Amino acid sequence: MSNRKTSSFSNGIPIIGGTIVLLSLLWAFWPIITFTFTSPNPSTINFRTGHKSFKIFSNATSGGHGFNLTHDPPESTFYDDPEVTYTIDKRIKNWDEKRREWLWKHPSFIPGLENRVLLVTGSHSTPCQNPIGDHLLLRFFKNKVDYCRIHGYDIFYNNVLLHPQMFTYWAKMPALRAAMLAHPESEWIWWVDSDAAFTDMDFKLPLHRYKSHNLVVHGWPKLIYEKKSWTSLNAGVFLIRNSQWALDFMDVWSGMGPQTPNYEKWGELLRETCKDKFFPESDDQTGLVYLLLKEKEKWGSKIFIEDGFYFEGYWMEIVGKLEKITEKYNGVEKRVRRLRRRHAEKVREAYGIAWDEQLEAEGAGYGIDGWRRPFITHFTGCQPCSGTHNEEYSRQSCWDAMQKVLNFGDNQVLRSYGFVHPSLGDSGSVLPVPFDYPA
Repeated sequence: MSNRKTSSFSNGIPIIGGTIVLLSLLWAFWPIITFTFTSPNPSTINFRTGHKSFKIFSNATSGGHGFNLTHDPPESTFYDDPEVTYTIDKRIKNWDEKRREWLWKHPSFIPGLENRVLLVTGSHSTPCQNPIGDHLLLRFFKNKVDYCRIHGYDIFYNNVLLHPQMFTYWAKMPALRAAMLAHPESEWIWWVDSDAAFTDMDFKLPLHRYKSHNLVVHGWPKLIYEKKSWTSLNAGVFLIRNSQWALDFMDVWSGMGPQTPNYEKWGELLRETCKDKFFPESDDQTGLVYLLLKEKEKWGSKIFIEDGFYFEGYWMEIVGKLEKITEKYNGVEKRVRRLRRRHAEKVREAYGIAWDEQLEAEGAGYGIDGWRRPFITHFTGCQPCSGTHNEEYSRQSCWDAMQKVLNFGDNQVLRSYGFVHPSLGDSGSVLPVPFDYPA
C-alpha cells in the first residue's frame, strides 16, 4: 500500500511540473495568441494557441456585445496600484503585462481583442468664436458617432485640457494616454481630429495590414525621407496600438510639447530639420517627421506610413468630386440589385464587403483619378471653431465644403433609415427613398 502511494505521488510530480511549464508558456506567448469565441454559452470562452485549446469560466452575466459588464473580480489589478496614474507626466512600466493580467481576469473581453478599436476625438472646452462653429462641431461629432455605431467601435469625446500646458495639437497626447488606461480591452486607439469627417461609411479599417506595426499615419515616404517636409504626413488622424511601445513613444513625442522647458528649442530644431515649416512653434506633426528622420532605427520599423487610400484626405482635393462619385455609385446600384436591397443597419457590414468586391472588380480606385469614396475628409486649415482659417481659402469656401462633405456622409447613413438629402448643399431637407432606389 505504501509503495503504491509513493508511486502515485511521484507520478504526480511531472504532471504538476508540466502544468506549471504549460501555464508559463501560455503567459510568455500571450501576445501572439489568437482568441476566438466559439462557445454558445456566454459564460464559457474558448481560446486557442497552436494545437491547444483552453477555457476560461465566468459566472457573471454578459452584456449586449457578449462582454461581461458586471464582472470585476476583487483581485488587484493595475487600477489598484497608486503608482499608476492617468497623467502623461509620469511614465508607466510593464503596461503590456498589466493589460494582459487585466484581460486574464476579465475574459469576456478576450474574443475579438485584436480588432477592437476606441476612437478618440475632442474640441475646446469653451464656446466657439465662429458663430456656426459649435453647430459644425456637433455635425462632425455626429458623423463620427454614426461611423462607430455602424462598425461597433467605442468613442470617447474629450473637451477639456487633461494637461493645462498641452494646448492646441498637443492636447491629444494626454487624452490618448488616459484612454489607453481607461480601455485596456481596446487594442487600438484611433485619434481623429474634430474637423475630419468620414466620407465612406462602409469602409472598415484594414487592421490586418498593420499587424506588425504599432502606429499608423497617413503620409508619403518620399516626402518624409527625401524632401524632409513637415507636410509629408498628417498627425490629425492616426492609429496607435494600446501597448508599452505606444506609451514609450508618446513620452518621447510629447517631450517636444509646450509643457517642457525645451519647447522653444524644439521649435528651432524642427524648423532646421524641415525647411518648409513656416511657423516657429514646436508641433506634433513636424515632431513625428523628426522622429522618423532622426530615430528611424528605434521607432521606424513599427510605424506604418499609409498611402494606399485616403486614411485622411485633403478636403480641397475631394469636395469637387463628390457629385461625380455619387453618380458613379448610383450607376453601380442600378446594375447590381443586391447592393441596393433594403436592409437593417445592423447587417450593413455584409453589404460593405459586397460593395468593396464590386468596386475592386470595376477598378474604381482611390486618389485624384479614382472614383471610390474617400475614407476620411480632413478640413486642414479651415478651423471651424475659431474661424481663423488659412488665408489661402475664403471662409465661405470652407463652410460650403464642410456642408457638402457632411451631407455626403450623412446620405449613406440616412439610406438605412429610408431618407436622403436631395442636394449635398442643403443640410435641412430630406426626401423618402423610393423602394428599389435607384433602379
